[in-house]
Amino acid sequence: MRVSNAKFQALINQALEDLPGEHVKNIRNVAILFQDEPDAKQRQSLKLDQYHTLLGLYEGTPLSERQGQTTLLPDRITLFKKPLEMKSNSETELKRNIRHTLWHEIAHYYGLNHGKINDLENPSN
Repeated sequence: MRVSNAKFQALINQALEDLPGEHVKNIRNVAILFQDEPDAKQRQSLKLDQYHTLLGLYEGTPLSERQGQTTLLPDRITLFKKPLEMKSNSETELKRNIRHTLWHEIAHYYGLNHGKINDLENPSN
């Protein structure tokens, strides 16, 4: 599944609109970007080898760790286009994967770790 950069950005924008309002409208000082793949610095900081796939990445200081600081550099949420396309067999599936990845990275912005995110996604566990 491949889409143009303009279409990918439109799907990100649509995913932002589809997420629950309070979670999106309370985000402050966060750039939401996309790039084809993680760059060398991102891969190194996460200790990813060439076989690891990354769909999205939150870079910044989670709200739960800011202790009232308001003069921080902007946080970044980056979605990785090629891995998301490779994971998707249709535009509908790509849209769903973008929305899920974006929600996951926004959860990191709020300070949730992978365990808590998993609990929220799978409440029966």
